[in-house]
Amino acid sequence: MTVPLLLASQSPARLATLRSAGIVPEVLVSGVDEDAVLAGLRALHTEQGWGEPDPADAVLALARAKAEHIAAEYDTDAIILGCDSMLEIDGAIHGKPRDAETARERWRAMRGRTGVLHTGHWLVDDREDGSRGSLGASSATTVRFADLTDDEIDAYVATGEPLNVAGGFTVDGLGGPYVEGIDGDFHGVVGVSLPLLRHLLAEIGVPIHALRA
Repeated sequence: MTVPLLLASQSPARLATLRSAGIVPEVLVSGVDEDAVLAGLRALHTEQGWGEPDPADAVLALARAKAEHIAAEYDTDAIILGCDSMLEIDGAIHGKPRDAETARERWRAMRGRTGVLHTGHWLVDDREDGSRGSLGASSATTVRFADLTDDEIDAYVATGEPLNVAGGFTVDGLGGPYVEGIDGDFHGVVGVSLPLLRHLLAEIGVPIHALRA
């Protein structure tokens, strides 16, 4: 019998990645306030004297908040997967640009350079007969960006694609020509690392093939 997976993300790229691996999850988007989650994380680090949270901590906290929110609000009887991604350049982290001017500025700053795309993954086993486990980890992939001209940046931003994706770029869509190469897991850049998902599932005693329809 197929083990049900619920994806706590509205990302079409994450959904497509899972489907390409034979996994067809239900999708239920959480209403988590991401700014509040990050503010809480910073407050905790300050209180403990840990300094600023690093990008891996940030994406993991957001992924956990999404998965645990769904588990708390709904009776899913499924394994819940929460994910979040951010781009790190020079120690600063960047989420979705949201507007065209921010996307242009972001690309002018990162063209011809290298960044690290961090993706947090969190699983909650919310099955009645499951392990009831809650665990996560993050992936990190180095991304080398092409040295785009201003015209190329304007044309890409005009498509609207970079406005609502982490870091303002994709590798599996219109942004593909502008990524010179990656060092690490391609799927982690798209939004969900399949190898990492396999390892997390193994921690709760579920082989990844059990999720395939």
